[in-house]
Amino acid sequence: MTTPLRFALFGNVYQHAKSAAIAQVLECLHRHHARIFIDDEYCDFLRCSELIDPGADVETFTGSDFEADFAISMGGDGTFLRAAGRVGAKQMPILGVNMGRLGFLADVAPKDVAQGIDALCAGDYSVEERAVIAVSTGAYALNDVAILKRDTASMISIRTTINGEYLTTYQADGVIVSTPTGSTAYSLSNGGPIIVPGTNVFSLTAVAPHSLNVRPIVIPDSAVLELTVSSRSHSFLVATDGCSEKLPEGTTIRISRAPYNVRVVKRAGQQYFATLREKMMWGADTRE
Repeated sequence: MTTPLRFALFGNVYQHAKSAAIAQVLECLHRHHARIFIDDEYCDFLRCSELIDPGADVETFTGSDFEADFAISMGGDGTFLRAAGRVGAKQMPILGVNMGRLGFLADVAPKDVAQGIDALCAGDYSVEERAVIAVSTGAYALNDVAILKRDTASMISIRTTINGEYLTTYQADGVIVSTPTGSTAYSLSNGGPIIVPGTNVFSLTAVAPHSLNVRPIVIPDSAVLELTVSSRSHSFLVATDGCSEKLPEGTTIRISRAPYNVRVVKRAGQQYFATLREKMMWGADTRE
């Protein structure tokens, strides 16, 4: 007898519309006789919102205390990033169902979710290995790490070295260290380059630099970065995939590639450049 596949489900607990396809997902998984594990907080939300039956045949988990063959993220790219953080080094492939807007990571449309799950169960899919950033604070980021000034504080000074060699001291509102996956996120909005996944590089992009001569730089992801911050407010923020913490000035942040990748499910026929072209609306005529 074939062992049933196990699926761990994550979702957005704040927006009802971003879980509208959950009934279809559960129906499809039950049809494949899969074991279903749902994040405890998300499951409570689904039951309170009457999106799933209180007696639904599902199991729950908290934190990172779960094992599965696949993870499914129900929401936008932010939900996918949080799911990736929970999956961590477990190496289970993650399928992103796009209930948000842009959807570079969560790129399966709700109307295609049954087809996507059928393909997973049939083995008709590929997996992309995405690099992860490790931060000396203990955090990990699939998209980016941003060193930022606090609120209305003055710009900060960020002394930066690469493999121990001095690069420059950024006078700016901050610096973003991005993976290829995150190159179309915060980095892009600050003028950073678009980097194709799998190219084994990181990019450094300044946020509102004091000097116009400061430009983004691309470095090998085998490099180790050290960033030491000085600030008039005597503190600064470190944001990893949007989750920030305050640190005192003088702290040195060490950034390197994590010892594991995040594995992203891609259905057969999906192509990166076609997705990029669609999401960036390249070639679209926006004239009235």
